[in-house]
Amino acid sequence: TRAEPSMRATTEQNLNEIWYGDREAPAWLRGLVPVYRIGNRVDRWWKSRQRPEDLAGACIIVVGNITVGGSGKSPLVIRLCRMLRDAGFEPGVISRGYGSQQSGLRLVSPASDPSVVGDEPLMIAQQAGVPVIVSPDRCAAARALLKKGLRVIVSDDGLQHYRLPRSIEICVVDGSRGFGNGRLLPAGPLREPLDRLAAVDHIVVNGDAVGLPAGLETTPMSLTAGLLRPVEGGHSWRLSQFSGCQVNAVAGIANPGRFFDLLRHARLKVIEHPFPDHHAFSARDFDRMSSDLPILMTEKDAVKCRNLGLSNAWFLSVDAVLPSEWEARLLEQVRACLDRVPNTP
Repeated sequence: TRAEPSMRATTEQNLNEIWYGDREAPAWLRGLVPVYRIGNRVDRWWKSRQRPEDLAGACIIVVGNITVGGSGKSPLVIRLCRMLRDAGFEPGVISRGYGSQQSGLRLVSPASDPSVVGDEPLMIAQQAGVPVIVSPDRCAAARALLKKGLRVIVSDDGLQHYRLPRSIEICVVDGSRGFGNGRLLPAGPLREPLDRLAAVDHIVVNGDAVGLPAGLETTPMSLTAGLLRPVEGGHSWRLSQFSGCQVNAVAGIANPGRFFDLLRHARLKVIEHPFPDHHAFSARDFDRMSSDLPILMTEKDAVKCRNLGLSNAWFLSVDAVLPSEWEARLLEQVRACLDRVPNTP
């Protein structure tokens, strides 16, 4: 079953039906594609020539995608930070802080307000255990980390932030949706043409790949479910303990169907409550949900729901799993990168 979506969610649903479904894009959307293509090329050419030289001492790993919406970047960023830290590096994370209500440079702590720093940076700070700085200017954020002595910097998103220097580019693809109809914005979900993939160092596919172009060298990534942890206090549970139960499933992410399918795969009976990506939750959002049923949500949503009085709500923690050979190769790339660049403050 599915709850009534909000107006913004309806708009996103209509676009998704065009971008990832069988609906043909209207002529006016298709007509805007050449304009977007030219603007994208000019933007990339111009900003690539404005890259600051004072970031030469950093090894910057950009984790992004070429489609609109989420693809699993944040879980990968968390995994990279843990992996780098375990290997003896001191990484830090930079992010735009999408969804935050303030501008400027902000250091994220596990206790930060998500409305100030953004939901994904807060989740990363809580799970990765590394310094996280958000700013619309990712170069300024990277500069702040470099001044702290952190030479390995992971950019959460930023593949299209062309002013930001980059040592390693990782493009994350949602395997279940791929590249949709293959068209550029606004007629399709592509931020950049598919030939952009030839320039990235790694293409990581989140989940089973469906309909990807032939010949792409990709690395598989899976998201494994962890414990169901209480949003506002209480006991943690294994997901299997909810098997056969009917639940309210809440997801304010780019592809909520992925979360709902994960719960169904665990044999839960799901009442879907999709919200727009980065939705700012309030207590009213939960008034229409049955109080007799538990509420399950993503970890990204939970960071914005911790003070709403939800006594019957849990979030599902997930971990990104990648081939050990790929992780070892990436660590070697980071070491080689640091050997090449000058160690300057």
